[in-house]
Amino acid sequence: MKIKFYGVRGSTPTPGPTTVHYGGNTVCVTLESDAGKRIILDAGTGLRVLGQELMHVRQPFYILLSHNHWDHIQGFPFFIPAYIAKRQITIVPGVTEEHAPDAILKQMLGSYFPVPHTTLAADIQVVPQAQDHWQYECFDIQRCAMNHPGGGSAYRIAADGIDVVYATDNELNPPGLPVTSFQQWVDFVKGADYLIHDGQFVPDDYPLKHGWGHSLIKDALLLAEQGAVKHLVLISHDPDRSDTALDQIAADIKRQNRPFITILAREGLTLP
Repeated sequence: MKIKFYGVRGSTPTPGPTTVHYGGNTVCVTLESDAGKRIILDAGTGLRVLGQELMHVRQPFYILLSHNHWDHIQGFPFFIPAYIAKRQITIVPGVTEEHAPDAILKQMLGSYFPVPHTTLAADIQVVPQAQDHWQYECFDIQRCAMNHPGGGSAYRIAADGIDVVYATDNELNPPGLPVTSFQQWVDFVKGADYLIHDGQFVPDDYPLKHGWGHSLIKDALLLAEQGAVKHLVLISHDPDRSDTALDQIAADIKRQNRPFITILAREGLTLP
């Protein structure tokens, strides 16, 4: 299986000279199996870049959304395959507290966007999943509730003997009662080959941002260690975090000599 990152930023796009290396697009990640089947994780502004790359690909597109906050759906109106006839796009929404499975399409209505989703040429289906465990093509998919305002879903996806956990916008130690406890997260990620997890905050961001639905990097590191994962990939970088600051975080983590490999996600990064 191959993992590729098209957007890694949290909250809002951050173009500019201080974010060139890690990138400023909001989250979008793909998993591609050895057989060439693909899952798209989230539809931030990185989805626009992915759409340009896959414009001529005729296989169906399968998009798993974590939740409906704008930075996770705002790339869809600019996804070129949605404008091409005979393209099949299936969207599986995350489980949110307000049941709004078609929010990704409704953002294109009224005064929000000049092209209504009803005029898109592709065959677009929004398919909520009633179960927390299902199959798509060669992928085995499990779902877990995130600790995030308004709710949302994390996923554990297995194919080709590789397990990947995708848990962006997840607060491991929220101020109130968690939807999913830290121990439940340990059980969910146990032994994963890759844990792609929210790492937006550092201690200096607290207490102001405690409860905003994102994790301290140190908590993500603790989860990776207790879950005995092989690789931790930190994603959803804070919009105010520059390349220099992220490089310093990476260097600090490397000096800790932990029993797993830690990677800071950046646009264009491909993990085999």
